[in-house]
Amino acid sequence: MRIHVKIYVGITDFDWFKTLKQANCEEINFWKPGGRTNFKALDEGDLFLFKLHSPKDYIVGGGLFLKFSILPSSLAWDAFGIANGATSLIELNNRIYKYKKTNRLSNPDPYIGCIILSMPFYFNEQDWIPVPKDWNRNIVQGKTYDTRDMTGQMLYMQVQEKLRFNSISQSSIREISFQNCYGKEHIIKPRIGQGAFKVLITDAYQRRCAITGEKTLPVLEAAHIKPYSMAGPHEITNGLLLRRDFHTLFDRGYITVDKILM
Repeated sequence: MRIHVKIYVGITDFDWFKTLKQANCEEINFWKPGGRTNFKALDEGDLFLFKLHSPKDYIVGGGLFLKFSILPSSLAWDAFGIANGATSLIELNNRIYKYKKTNRLSNPDPYIGCIILSMPFYFNEQDWIPVPKDWNRNIVQGKTYDTRDMTGQMLYMQVQEKLRFNSISQSSIREISFQNCYGKEHIIKPRIGQGAFKVLITDAYQRRCAITGEKTLPVLEAAHIKPYSMAGPHEITNGLLLRRDFHTLFDRGYITVDKILM
C-alpha cells in the first residue's frame, strides 16, 4: 500500500537560509511574521521545503514538519536561538518589525507563527531545484503539493534525488528518505530537539506552570523529569512546565513529582 506525502513549499529570504546553512542547525523555526493565523497545511512528518523570494525562484532545502505554535519572539529565541535564521534576538525582531511594519515601542515582544521543522537539509547552489511549472509568482506565503498528483510526485522525486546524491556531509540527509528498500513509501517520525521540546512542553501544559499555575511565558521553563544528561528523552511524557524558581528547585532535588496530571 502506497502512502501519499504532502509537501509544502514556503517562501523565505536568502539571509534566513544562509544563516541556517552556515550554522548547520539540526532543528529550525520557519517563522511567519503575522503571529495570528494557524498553519494546517501539513501533518507531523510531512515535507516542508524552502523557496527563496523571487527572482531566485528555487527550492533550496527543507525539513520534516513537527509542530506549529504562536510564540512571542523572545520565547522563540530562547528555544531556537540561531535556528530562527538570525544571529541575535535584536536581528530577529528587526526582521519581524520590517514585515509587520511595527517597532520596538509599539510591539516590544512581537508574536510570530512558528513552523518547527526537524532534520533539516540545505542544498548547495548547484543543487537548487527550480520551482514547479505551476508556481504562480503572486503566491505570497507558499503552496501545498501532494504526491498523488503528477506535479507533487515529480517534485518529491527531485528532492529525493538531491538528497541521495548530495555531497553535503550531513547525517540528517542520509536519514530523510521516504522510500524503503522495497520502494514503498513510509513516513519518518521527526526527531525532537531541545528547542522543539521547550515548545511542545509549553503547549502541552497550556502555557501554565504545572505547580503554581503561573502563565507569564518569560518566567516559564521546560524541565526534563529524567535529566537529558542521563539519557532522558525530549518527549512530552518526560517534561514539566515550571516557573523558573521551581525549575531550579526541581533540578536540585528540593522538590519531586509523584504523579503527573495534565
